[in-house]
Amino acid sequence: MKIRKLTPDAHDKASALLKQAFPGSHYEEQLVRNLHKNNKTIYDWVCIHTNKVVAYIAFSNAYNGAEVCGLHLAPLAVKPEFQHQGIGSELVNFALRQSIIQRSTLYVSGKPEFYTKFGFQSCATPVCPGTKNNKNFLSIRNDCSVQFTVGYEPEFAIGV
Repeated sequence: MKIRKLTPDAHDKASALLKQAFPGSHYEEQLVRNLHKNNKTIYDWVCIHTNKVVAYIAFSNAYNGAEVCGLHLAPLAVKPEFQHQGIGSELVNFALRQSIIQRSTLYVSGKPEFYTKFGFQSCATPVCPGTKNNKNFLSIRNDCSVQFTVGYEPEFAIGV
């Protein structure tokens, strides 16, 4: 398996993967499509196996008001038949080694039992909208002591 930056020629393959990984939901696929279409800052990689995209990870800007304060990890997806084989973990570890990711505060809303393996910790600040008491909201390199509600790119609001 190879991990590489998502290129325009692989966008359709990544879209197909997102539809398979999140059955019954078009949110993740539409989110990624819109982030790219609207030329938003997005750092994303795919895992390729026999010329097929089997995993995907993306990071987009996080905001404190209008100021970028870090990156959101979303979405992370693994093709169903490749899940529970360590591919998602390998992709997260790869992404965390990239210089732009290493220089940023990272946020994720997800399962603590998965993300804490990579150094993510529960955080009280900033506040994640849509969560109660920041449940399942984690971060890395978060030295924030000021209370604010973290912002997302407008594309995250589709279909909600």
